[in-house]
Amino acid sequence: MALELVGGACLSASLQLLFDRMASKQLKIKLSAINKVLDDAEKKQLADRAVRKWLNELKHTVYKTEDLVYEIHTEAFRCEIEGKPHLLSFFSTTYYAKQINQRIAKILDTLEYIVQQKDLIGLKEVGRVENKSSPRVSIIVPPLEDESGIYGRNADKEAIVNLLLSYADTGNKISVIPIVGMGGLGKTTLAKLAYHDFRVNNLYDIKMWITVSDEFDVFMLTKTILEKVTSRTCSIEYQYDLQLKLKEVLEGKKFLLVLDDVWNENYDHWYALKSPLEFAVFGSKIIVTTRSDSIGSMMGNVPNHCLQIISDEDGWK
Repeated sequence: MALELVGGACLSASLQLLFDRMASKQLKIKLSAINKVLDDAEKKQLADRAVRKWLNELKHTVYKTEDLVYEIHTEAFRCEIEGKPHLLSFFSTTYYAKQINQRIAKILDTLEYIVQQKDLIGLKEVGRVENKSSPRVSIIVPPLEDESGIYGRNADKEAIVNLLLSYADTGNKISVIPIVGMGGLGKTTLAKLAYHDFRVNNLYDIKMWITVSDEFDVFMLTKTILEKVTSRTCSIEYQYDLQLKLKEVLEGKKFLLVLDDVWNENYDHWYALKSPLEFAVFGSKIIVTTRSDSIGSMMGNVPNHCLQIISDEDGWK
């Protein structure tokens, strides 16, 4: 997986542009070491202050790197406009280049420190199984959590529940509510709290939970939704027929669907999945959890609900 940035870009992509040009392999080694434990860190950060601090330091380093990449792009463009030498030769001959190199070295030192700290705070590698022929689609609904052990999310929960209870005319038959935030902030937990809230339980004919993750396979997702709606195994082999069947069974029904951990950036895939869902009863809702602002904006028709890091006070609780 890639380390995600606030703007929806990824650390690996941003840094590759800069450090590949500087012929540096050090960054790739450090990124690889960090990526291997990132899943574990994201799961532990809410309960472990040291892990949360580690992730914050990583995030700030990412911001500094993005700033540096932006400056280099700007300087490269200026050189091109003014007819100056190519950026790489410019780097090797100017005082500005020395400053850039010093900042690169500082970023690498910080990343080295972050890599060293991962072992001290007990982060471990968490493997992710990938199977291209069988996308990971789970319809197991997460159990209701004891809210007494969840801190700092009351306002977020009320905001999502209020959207689920709302009948306001947004111009859309189905409201798509994006919950956006970096990994480990509690997007899934927040969605669970809203999904299981007593005020929501009796509003919908059907409630469905699907964990999407890496693969956004429209056929598999549509089939999973259809099986959930009908409570029957589906043997339809063609996507068009599958969508027609889902359209048919959703007519007259009001549903709540959670699409948890979405990574898909392809609007055509989202449009294809959503099309048969539009035939459900007005007031049906979809909650989407994602790390990317752009994905949330692409899928949602209400503003992104962006999760922030909880306060130190709530964290200590």
